[in-house]
Amino acid sequence: MNLEPKLRELEAIYAELEKKMADPAVVSDIKEMQNLGRKHSELEEVVGDYRRYRQVRDEIAEAKELVGGGDHELAELAKMELEEKEPLLGKIEEQLRVALLPKDPNDEKDVIMEIRAGTGGDEASLFAADLFRMYSRYAEREGWKLEIVDENETEVGGYKEIVLQIHGRGVYSQLKYESGVHRVQRVPATEAGGRIHTSAATVVVMPVADDIDIEIRPEDLKIDTYRSSGAGGQHVNMTDSAVRITHLPTGLVVTCQDERSQIKNRAKALQVLKTRLYDAEVEKQRSAESAERKGMIGSGDRSERIRTYNYPQNRVTDHRIGLTLYKLEYMMDGDLYEMIKALVMAEQAAKLEALDGV
Repeated sequence: MNLEPKLRELEAIYAELEKKMADPAVVSDIKEMQNLGRKHSELEEVVGDYRRYRQVRDEIAEAKELVGGGDHELAELAKMELEEKEPLLGKIEEQLRVALLPKDPNDEKDVIMEIRAGTGGDEASLFAADLFRMYSRYAEREGWKLEIVDENETEVGGYKEIVLQIHGRGVYSQLKYESGVHRVQRVPATEAGGRIHTSAATVVVMPVADDIDIEIRPEDLKIDTYRSSGAGGQHVNMTDSAVRITHLPTGLVVTCQDERSQIKNRAKALQVLKTRLYDAEVEKQRSAESAERKGMIGSGDRSERIRTYNYPQNRVTDHRIGLTLYKLEYMMDGDLYEMIKALVMAEQAAKLEALDGV
């Protein structure tokens, strides 16, 4: 794959942005400066790598000339330089290949995450609660803001379902790999015989829809209000603050009872509805591209068993990339960095392979 034409084009755009940002007429326009600054920042790393690539390439060419010259001492020094610079050139080239991969337009968006207990009864609901805590701790480590939109608690302290919104930089780019079926193998607290049970929970991660992504007509909505309730149906609020929104054309239903304010619950429920409708459109596109995307790590097949958490062995296995980590305790406390990094690298490798036509 010849990277040079695209890299030269990006360098020219970068230079033009710098020229515009130095124009006094533009400097006085705060909004335009912010827009140019954002674009400049996005290109800064790849242009810097490209310039470094050219510099190292030129140094290698000069060293090769010296190796073929008549000065023995200089030739030996040049050989040593080649041993250092040639691997460096390959490393920079690989960085540039990754930088030029098509970007997911949703990567910088916030997410709506839905965690639902699957097979396994009470144990599955407790596992759903464990997953919620895992993602909450990871969000905390990343400095992200997490809000609960809706929750359906069980009497044993688990969740039948919990819906949350996570705000922050690059949230979707990291959490999009979490969509799918998560399986747990452990001895439940209620198991007197010490037998290992297998339960499951499903995680769905959706990029939050912008107003430009999806348009909802008011006449397509049916909005109901009711009293919030806790585990076992116990009322926790004496006013009709909970909101249920039904999207009549699709039959999608969204509820929100987390806030004491009906207005806030309505706004949150509407945001989730927009996101689900946008996600449905994205899923249609994915289906149309299924042959192309088959095997991609972030394809988001939600029926796929993606990960197993084995408590007796302190083991977490991601079945998509065949990675096993013996650090379950740390991962359940939100240390997902090694797993997410491996998933990102695996997807990049798959994309590079597809681009190279291998």
